[in-house]
Amino acid sequence: MNVGARSRASRVTDVKDRVIFLGANLPAIPERLLLAHAQGKVLFVAGAGVSRAAGLPDFRGLVVDVYAEVDTAVWNVVSKIPSGACNQWSTDVSSLRDDQAAEVRHFIAGDYDLVLGMLERRLDGRASGSSRVRQAIATRLRPAGLKPARIHRALMRLADRGGVVRIVTTNFEHLLEEAKRKGTAVQTYTLGTIPRPGNGPEFSGVFHIHGVLDRNPARASELIVSDRDFGEFYMRRRIVPDFIYDAARLFHIVLVGYSANDAPMKYLLNAVAADGTRFRDVMERFTFIGGNATVDNVALEQWRGRSITPVHYDSANKHAALADVLERWADLSPVNGKKGLVDAEIRRIVSTRRAAATDADRDLFDHLIRRSDAKERARLTVLVSRRGAEPGWLDAITDIIYETTGQAR
Repeated sequence: MNVGARSRASRVTDVKDRVIFLGANLPAIPERLLLAHAQGKVLFVAGAGVSRAAGLPDFRGLVVDVYAEVDTAVWNVVSKIPSGACNQWSTDVSSLRDDQAAEVRHFIAGDYDLVLGMLERRLDGRASGSSRVRQAIATRLRPAGLKPARIHRALMRLADRGGVVRIVTTNFEHLLEEAKRKGTAVQTYTLGTIPRPGNGPEFSGVFHIHGVLDRNPARASELIVSDRDFGEFYMRRRIVPDFIYDAARLFHIVLVGYSANDAPMKYLLNAVAADGTRFRDVMERFTFIGGNATVDNVALEQWRGRSITPVHYDSANKHAALADVLERWADLSPVNGKKGLVDAEIRRIVSTRRAAATDADRDLFDHLIRRSDAKERARLTVLVSRRGAEPGWLDAITDIIYETTGQAR
């Protein structure tokens, strides 16, 4: 074997731990996640962070905006509390009544679902689509000129398995549907109408597991926003947990746009993690986590402690790196990606001797071969040969065939 090629033994050993850089200045993605996606075994779950790129608020921001609409006295207090504040933060609530001050206390703790529930019960007495709180939520999530962002389009391309689109969201608006590939029909499902997870074409659409705004603004919508809503749909009727439990046995769930303290994490994924310790068929879960360029290992452990594998990226420039890496992943996808781009990357990489290529390029080349079926590998082998690549690259292809099929050289 050429100097630049690794031994078969080391190649087999490090497959589980290998990460792939899909392009320069992009975050690394575990190769096992990329391979699972190539096999159709990934289900993306989009949170509020995804739609912030389109100008919508996260859960905390939504609560602040609701107070601006229905209770300016509390808004004057919570709007001045820094977003990073937690239980140790104190603020002057002397101008508020006791019930208002209690809501502020839970707001500081990050219990936003409880805050909305308390607010709704204080103002409206009970939850209903016509409550002032829910009307304020619907109004805030229907701003004029709302359009999908890059990240919505990238996620819809990654969720598209050649006409069968599968993606889950806890967001209430229709930005994912509007970001679908031109000429693709995508069905919207919500709460009790969502089909049971499966590998067949009937399990296809955008699944709004927390409800969705009716396209007619005059009509009320059933949404999971308050503590009692979560209790109803997660614990009493179990619509959401049963869906996720089934999905977690069929797909690798990939969270995009969530923080470790978001309500769905609190209500659901700890239970899925518990199942993972008892049932071997629960697949690995992943999440994309933004942070500083320097990795915060404590923040990563918050996710690992919930049996969710974090994929770190630099959150600078309004999380541009996340949209960049998802777009690049979609461009290189074996299903709906750009075949010409894959070929161009192969040609670029093999124009250098394997021993002289960067680790990132060698790993990307190996990944593009490893994820391919026999027909695609044969095509790429011809491409490498016609490029006049040195033998080290062809040796690598042979090694990967041995690794994945057990066929000897």
